[in-house]
Amino acid sequence: MVKYIDNKTAYSLIPQRKEDSNKGSFLKILNIAGCANYSGAAYLSSLSALKSGGGFISLACPDFIIQRISSVMPEVTYIPLKSTDKGFISSDNAITNLSEYGVVSVGCGIGTDFQTETFMINLLKSLNNEQKIVIDADGINNLAHNNGGLSLKNAVITPHPKELSRLLNVSLNDIIENREKYARITSQTYECITVLKGKNTIVTNGDEIYINTTGNSALAKAGTGDVLTGIISGLLSQHLSLFDSAKLGVYIHGLAGDIASEDLTQYCVLASDLIEYIAAAFNFILTED
Repeated sequence: MVKYIDNKTAYSLIPQRKEDSNKGSFLKILNIAGCANYSGAAYLSSLSALKSGGGFISLACPDFIIQRISSVMPEVTYIPLKSTDKGFISSDNAITNLSEYGVVSVGCGIGTDFQTETFMINLLKSLNNEQKIVIDADGINNLAHNNGGLSLKNAVITPHPKELSRLLNVSLNDIIENREKYARITSQTYECITVLKGKNTIVTNGDEIYINTTGNSALAKAGTGDVLTGIISGLLSQHLSLFDSAKLGVYIHGLAGDIASEDLTQYCVLASDLIEYIAAAFNFILTED
């Protein structure tokens, strides 16, 4: 049976924050993002995680990206990574304090370079059974090349139809024409939560299917998927389940786009604008139920 994510559903999922909370009350987030051509993805996915209620986030990215964005994102801590000559994350990297992070997001703007793929697969294999994972964009493309026998039981993956066609080796037209079917197959195959992006984004655990009711064409711009990754990561850090974080995340993301469009029109909303409207989306959910 298909269910819909509406404001009542979203209200029921909003994480409660105790008055005496501190940043240590929430799971630490590690975001692996960015390469030479996509430093913006690292910025968007990191800042949106904090805007969604995360308490602490570290961005692991090539050192030159830190130099580009740290002055406009002082709230984030940074882990400099070695890069290849072409500006991708090198396979010659290790994150020594990996176990400290309860949430790990990977994929936004990292590219599909072989060295980055190797680094990503090795990192995912190093995670323990309690760490929650969000895999987006090139992270999914890298999995399509080599999943290394990984278990994705603790993961939310957020493909658009073309990325899912690569992962499942199914034609793009088949994905588009049978979105619910292939979203369900993905979750059943990989034992993960699947967020199949697009108009009426689908969220499934392989059994239940939810369809999002927010969002518009303003989201059809580069970088908006990075914001979604950050929102889901921020919600996971507040101890929501994988499934609930995905459901609430897509609703907030789409609602931010709806509210932003009222001020800016659907033509003019940028991915960076969405981050500024996350607060308005939370406020709407909390006051309109």
